[in-house]
Amino acid sequence: MQETFTYLLRKFPGFLLTSSLMTFFYPAVKNLSIAARRKRQRATGGDQELDNLLAPPDSSAPSELAEALSRLSDSHREVVLMRYVDDLTIDEIAAALSIPPGTVKSRLHHALRLLRGDPAARRYFL
Repeated sequence: MQETFTYLLRKFPGFLLTSSLMTFFYPAVKNLSIAARRKRQRATGGDQELDNLLAPPDSSAPSELAEALSRLSDSHREVVLMRYVDDLTIDEIAAALSIPPGTVKSRLHHALRLLRGDPAARRYFL
């Protein structure tokens, strides 16, 4: 979070917030997280730590869901997580990703259709 605030203060010194804070912060946090992840991957040579977080070995239910989500494209997974984990509205997701609300709805529809068709994830997305 500290890096995000530093980045935003450096980029927008006279910034006035005119929309939801989440809508403004999400793209910055996303891009900084991606950059940090790439840097960590170069340093460690892989993403094993992230895999362990997504699919804990002692619990099959979270790993089933994590596997189903991992089979989605990045854009589909992103809108599902923003909608159901971050609890953002369609308009907030559209603003955060700089895409039309119709595109968000389409991605969400297709992602949920794929998840409902996956036997391992079906019970989570009825």
